[in-house]
Amino acid sequence: MRMIFAGFDSMIDDRADGSMGYVDGYLVPVPDDNKDAYRAMAAKASEVFRDHGATRVVEAWGDDVPDGKITDYHRAAHRKDGETVVFSWVEWPDKETRMAGWDKVMKDERMQHDPNDQTFDGKRMIYGGFAPIVEA
Repeated sequence: MRMIFAGFDSMIDDRADGSMGYVDGYLVPVPDDNKDAYRAMAAKASEVFRDHGATRVVEAWGDDVPDGKITDYHRAAHRKDGETVVFSWVEWPDKETRMAGWDKVMKDERMQHDPNDQTFDGKRMIYGGFAPIVEA
């Protein structure tokens, strides 16, 4: 009853050469009216991540996201009416590349955020780093 599951429509699936050995995952609620602006921002960010070592970036718009009995994506992301939860991940070859890559991403001028940009509420973003336990 505590498992969270849902379906998401991939908006961006950018791959670079290399394998996946570490993953950053995140959820963020995005106002429905900002879908195109979010897609544009995500496409720019994907290029930056891949330029700094990421092997894949996926951004997926909520498509079949059910309400749960105990918890769900909506509650986890504090989604409000008129918003959709975006589920995304960044694949890295290993944790060391990820740590070095994030440092470069945060310093990259292409990632400098306009404080007036309200594409999404970053305070409600959920994120974390994950080591794979099953690989194909």
